Amino acid sequence: MPYRLPRAVRTGARVGDAAFSVVLCAALLAVGVPNVGAQAPVSPVESAAELAGARGPVTSRAGISRAHVADSARLRRSAPGVALRPTAPVPAPGASARSEWWAPAASAVLPGAGQARLGQDRFVGYMAVEGFLWIRYLTDRRAGTDARNAYRDMALRVSRAGFPGPKPQGNFEYYERMEHWIASGVYDSDPTGGFAPEVDTTTFNGKMWSIARTTYWSDPNAPPPIGSAPYEAALQFYRDNAVTPEFQWSWRNAPLHQDVYRRDVRASNDGFRRAAQDIGAVIANHVLSTVDAYISLRLQLGESGDDDGSTLAIGATLPFETIHRIVRHSPGSNRRR
Repeated sequence: MPYRLPRAVRTGARVGDAAFSVVLCAALLAVGVPNVGAQAPVSPVESAAELAGARGPVTSRAGISRAHVADSARLRRSAPGVALRPTAPVPAPGASARSEWWAPAASAVLPGAGQARLGQDRFVGYMAVEGFLWIRYLTDRRAGTDARNAYRDMALRVSRAGFPGPKPQGNFEYYERMEHWIASGVYDSDPTGGFAPEVDTTTFNGKMWSIARTTYWSDPNAPPPIGSAPYEAALQFYRDNAVTPEFQWSWRNAPLHQDVYRRDVRASNDGFRRAAQDIGAVIANHVLSTVDAYISLRLQLGESGDDDGSTLAIGATLPFETIHRIVRHSPGSNRRR
């Protein structure tokens, strides 16, 4: 009569077999070994790339073709066990965004260039706005320059024509004074060789001498002694601010020309002011395009980080036959029998 192990030993062996089956299943799930048939050993299952090539693969976000998933399910239904052989990682479409790291810099140089590199249609809008702003800037600046040349020419031909000697070009403040004052007045009203400031307060020089007396004399109508500190201080103020002979002007006999002169000055100021605003709009367009390209690049990099092949989801199923055998050989089922 053959020897029979005690029932406790046999029960422990069954428990060990069940535990071993569970551990083996977990190990197979972890490493993804080839399919193992229940009836007879079979050769390893073809790779997912071969199955995908036969069916026309459609790659999922995890990088595993749907054809592989369908074939794996069919094989698991035919044989117990687990089987998965993941395909090689498939680069996600957004992974190429990493090579476009310089797109924001391109947009900073030329608005819309970064959007074009990232495949966004709105690059046309940025470039159109950039071209329009530069054309408007050149137009406004040209208008300001033409008006400036016009009022300078008017001053040279009309208001300064009656004074002899060289006539250099003045600064912007000089031409603004000509806009508000009918005449500059004489610089020195003493023909005997001394120095006497202009006293006509309707002229620019006469107004400067009035301001000097009010500022430095205790009584503007009572001059202090010549050579005294208050007198010399007022005289120095006049010399620093009065119009010298080579810049004298007068619109007394040409009031209509002065009106045209004022209109040209305003047109020049408006043209240059609009040109400055155009430059501000150009800078804003560069900044907006740069920020837009940077945000778009970050979004594409975030999507590629979720979809790239570095992350691979692996799943498996336990066939019903395997679960049935584990339950059938468990200690509880033996006791019920």
